[in-house]
Amino acid sequence: MYDLLKTIDDPSALKGLSREELGTLAVELRAFLLDSVSKTGGHLSSNLGTVELAIALHRVFDTPEDRIVWDVGHQTYPHKILTGRRERMSTLRQLDGISGFPRRVESPYDTFGTAHSSTSISAALGMAVAARARGERRHSIAVIGDGAMTAGMAFEGLNNAGVMHDIRLLVILNDNDMSISPPVGALNRYLARLMSGKFYAAAKQVGRSVLGVAPPLLEFAKKVEEHAKGMVMPATLFEEFGFNYIGPIDGHDLDSLIPTLENIKKLEGPQFLHVVTKKGQGYKLAEADPVLYHGPGKFDPSIGLVVQPSPKKTYGQIFGDWLCDMASADPDLIGITPAMCGGSGMTEFEERFPERYFDVGIAEQHAVTFAGGLAAEGLKPVLAIYSTFLQRGYDQLIHDIALQNLDVTFALDRAGLVGADGATHAGNYDIAYLRCIPNMAVLAPADENECRKLLTTAYRHVGPAAVRYPRGSGPGVAVESELSELPWGQGEIRRRGAKIAILAFGTMLTPAMAAGQAIDATVANMRFVKPLDVALVEELARSHEVIVTVEEGAIMGGAGSACAEALAEIGLVRPVLHLGLPDRFIDHGDPAKLLESVGLDARGIEASIRARFDELIAAPSSRKAARAA
Repeated sequence: MYDLLKTIDDPSALKGLSREELGTLAVELRAFLLDSVSKTGGHLSSNLGTVELAIALHRVFDTPEDRIVWDVGHQTYPHKILTGRRERMSTLRQLDGISGFPRRVESPYDTFGTAHSSTSISAALGMAVAARARGERRHSIAVIGDGAMTAGMAFEGLNNAGVMHDIRLLVILNDNDMSISPPVGALNRYLARLMSGKFYAAAKQVGRSVLGVAPPLLEFAKKVEEHAKGMVMPATLFEEFGFNYIGPIDGHDLDSLIPTLENIKKLEGPQFLHVVTKKGQGYKLAEADPVLYHGPGKFDPSIGLVVQPSPKKTYGQIFGDWLCDMASADPDLIGITPAMCGGSGMTEFEERFPERYFDVGIAEQHAVTFAGGLAAEGLKPVLAIYSTFLQRGYDQLIHDIALQNLDVTFALDRAGLVGADGATHAGNYDIAYLRCIPNMAVLAPADENECRKLLTTAYRHVGPAAVRYPRGSGPGVAVESELSELPWGQGEIRRRGAKIAILAFGTMLTPAMAAGQAIDATVANMRFVKPLDVALVEELARSHEVIVTVEEGAIMGGAGSACAEALAEIGLVRPVLHLGLPDRFIDHGDPAKLLESVGLDARGIEASIRARFDELIAAPSSRKAARAA
């Protein structure tokens, strides 16, 4: 099994294979990919669609000397398998295993780290300009999906690249979802090969030089060419950017892909190749439902995914239920997502309130300012966005929302560590980057019911407010059906102890309670990062000998820093221990193990407190002495 695939340890082995053997390799690679992902979980549909494209690129180009940048990066499993990581696929997205995205430290074939979309054209252009500066003849290739083309950054890259006619840049649009894609077949293959060949490129130059003396004839020739290409695809858009457009071609047809790429390799200047692929190609269940098989867990390929109902609702489901309930109560509510409808729990909202649902595509900057425009006209936008993706709209968050104090609610999903997706998707920085913005409120619920209540609290607050909650499910607290609020800017004491006060933010309350029980510490559920409950912080500091802050976010500039700043402001000196995420990127792995690795489980919190204040814990408290007497 996989007899041919097992002989491919690096891309150079592809160059000696016949066309028939390449077809066999594609079959084996797709089967291996399906078998491997079914055992580890990971992205499936998109990778089944890039098997032939990965083979063709590594066959035609001299990688890693020629640079390939894969965008978004979750479709690089075939690329990884062909570049010496076949045997490590069993460790995919696991602690100390290989990443689900390209990483420069993992392989020289991963020329640029990608996981957030729409960066490939800019990065590949930088590489192409660097090659030109050094007098090198290598190629730079950006492989970008149609979804990633919705982001403005992709067009910024195209706009910059199109005026550079002395670089060797190829942008490949991997089109697997665009409804405008026409049928592909023999005619398109012929046109693609013709337009990528030297004859066509030379004919264009000769035609321009000859017809240039007669401008009306030149304009007529241009229109004829544009019309001919327009029959295949509205190519004029990319031509206007300065690219030579080629395609569309069948991205699963090696007899079309390889000759076209070989022709393009001989051309100078920015080239744009449009390939049409199918998500889930070769696995009927994934072809039928590519969204379901986008990022599955482990499953039996012969049966397919069996979705088991979870006994506990995820935070995304809590948000989705709240959004529908609040929309029913308030006709001014508008729901917005940057291409994360299912992931953010908005599927039911889209079905029930289609006229108030807006998926703006992978365009986070636009999403934030679009919400600002709605708020400026008196509507109540709720932007459901992953913490890691809000980073991409940071300027808009400050300039377009907070500066104008616009009433936008941010439902900040995937706050904290996210597990298998790793450092690129971790929401570790939102507390630090949000709390420094004037007018911005930051709320951190401890459980499911509190999440619903704080969403309501943030929504009814006039001004920008973010509610941060993690991926997955919570401790299993029952959720009340009412749309009730919690007191603005107030935390609560959940456990009374002595000497040590633990100030827990968000979902860190559960492990903090266990640690507090073990060392007889007071535990506060802070709820609000901003506005911070300064009165509660002061009360606990005056009645306890030390303060411990716990958060699933970056320690630097985080909620603990806010507490220390508050104590400094009132001139109260107490030893403060900050527990949170360290100043380093944390790799992929099981979420519970990752929290344990940074000391944010109950045992780790207790151990850190004992290590710092062991003598204080060991000494009998006045309360214990009174009980003993």
